[in-house]
Amino acid sequence: MERNVVVLDIDYITVDGVPVVRLFTKDGDGNVILIDESFKPYLYVLPVDDVDVCIDQIENELSDVEIERVVKKDYQVYSDFLKVYFNHPQSLAKNRDLISGLPCVAEIREFDIPFYRRYLIDNNVIPMSEIRVTGESLPYYGDLDADELGLEIIKLSRTPEIVREDIVDFRILSFDLEVRNPKGMPNSEVDPIIMIGVASNFGVRKVISTKNKSNADNSFVQQVGDEKEVIEAFVDTVKENNVDIIVGYNSDNFDFPYLRDRAKLLGVSLDLGMDDSILKFIRRGFANAASIKGIIHVDLYLVMRRYMVLDRYTLERVYQELFDIEKIDIPGEKIWQYWDNGGKYLDKLFDYSLDDVVSTLEIAEQILPLNLELTRIVGQPLFDLSRMATGQQAEWFLVKEAYYDNEIVPNKPTNIDFISRQAEEDNEGGYVKEPEIGLHENLVQFDFRSLYPSLIISKNISPDTIEYEDTTHDENYNISPEHGFKFKKEPQGFIPSVISKILNERFKIKKKIKKTKDPVEKKTLDVQQQAIKRLANTMYGVYGFSRFRWYSFDCAKAITAWGRQYIKKSIKKAEDYGFHTIYADTDGFYAKYEKKE
Repeated sequence: MERNVVVLDIDYITVDGVPVVRLFTKDGDGNVILIDESFKPYLYVLPVDDVDVCIDQIENELSDVEIERVVKKDYQVYSDFLKVYFNHPQSLAKNRDLISGLPCVAEIREFDIPFYRRYLIDNNVIPMSEIRVTGESLPYYGDLDADELGLEIIKLSRTPEIVREDIVDFRILSFDLEVRNPKGMPNSEVDPIIMIGVASNFGVRKVISTKNKSNADNSFVQQVGDEKEVIEAFVDTVKENNVDIIVGYNSDNFDFPYLRDRAKLLGVSLDLGMDDSILKFIRRGFANAASIKGIIHVDLYLVMRRYMVLDRYTLERVYQELFDIEKIDIPGEKIWQYWDNGGKYLDKLFDYSLDDVVSTLEIAEQILPLNLELTRIVGQPLFDLSRMATGQQAEWFLVKEAYYDNEIVPNKPTNIDFISRQAEEDNEGGYVKEPEIGLHENLVQFDFRSLYPSLIISKNISPDTIEYEDTTHDENYNISPEHGFKFKKEPQGFIPSVISKILNERFKIKKKIKKTKDPVEKKTLDVQQQAIKRLANTMYGVYGFSRFRWYSFDCAKAITAWGRQYIKKSIKKAEDYGFHTIYADTDGFYAKYEKKE
């Protein structure tokens, strides 16, 4: 059978000792879990010398591996590698140090790419996109029972194929808890949940509570008997409406952990997952993230801290910045008083609770399109991408592109590497001229289009093109000002080639924006070009990021040195034509014309 489905989520389980990839997908309103037993984890081995000797040594140590000879580019140089397949990701993790320590092994590579991410990259499965799948429909698989769960299970017989990437029609629901906390910070052991507000882009807007408003405008309040029923009604709301994306504001740190604790005390199962699994918390970076199988949870607080520079990141502050509207606000320490006092105070608390989730939904509708586009470009799940720093997004994009360019991925830095990189002197950065004090009129803005990405391309600035040995033949190199770093003019480096590709794509999209008369298409295309711009501009910064796989502090210094040279030359040229610069920063400057006497 064949079926078109939209990919939301991915994980893997172990069945009879075999790692099984599960793709959580949607076919319209129907839930479909795809099963793939065919994918195996692997790493690459760079032999010291004799490939056959290395194969023998590995097979003598490990009998349950498969070994394939491959040729890969390593910093643009073709080299012989061994691709070693394991039966299970745990086996790879257990034996990678053993392999690394063999006398025949110079280095192991790509051993630290999570199994589910490897699957997405190698099979070109793009999250939040439509794929065509072929396979056998099963009544059950492992612990999954299709009839009991009200979904379809398909065991794949071939690799999925991308059909469409510009999916925008996702069912989004926002939620927020209100807690009665008379003694200060909410304590989940004693302070009950008094309200759960929900709002969606498919018509649901309500506050679930054990009380109701005193005035007539109470149609949005769903009154239930006790706190246990409040939580149960919330779970039912999520499940009955077949939600794709659930958003909160600081929901990783507060709402979901608090909901978990209260549900456990009251004996409520938070079985929100497509497979009826319960809410879980998994490590992402330095924090725990709330995860629901088959529903993507996005904490907008984390997203907004990366997208905006503000004095504080409260929901009220972010909403005002985005929409220039002041939302309803009640100080957290006074919520219990509004609840206890009743009357007009309780009415305002209900309005505040609904306003919170409506505001969160509006922020999501403003911000998620860009994140969805980045998800498709980077090729990693929205759940992960929404919790990645911009540098991590750029790195995973490069990992994906490396696979399609047959380029082997560098290893993450060791702790020793990281410490030594941290000890590097500071990069001087872009040229800045402090603004001249006063009121200025008739200003002209001079701005370089994508200065740093363009420099990386035009000067071929990449760790695989920098040359430290050759002291002659300068005509074959682009030589940076100030530091004299030499970059080969040919062949094009890996990172410049990737940036060139995505910038060309951005220019094509911008041309389409100018041609189209359809406002919806124009908005969609604009989101796409913004996502590409964001990713391209990040590429410069990550060269100097100490934990970046393609780290090169010399590349970072060369980029900023060329950047300073170009902007200073431009300022000087403008002065020759009578323009006086009153402010400059990195990739542009403001000037006013001063008529010469």
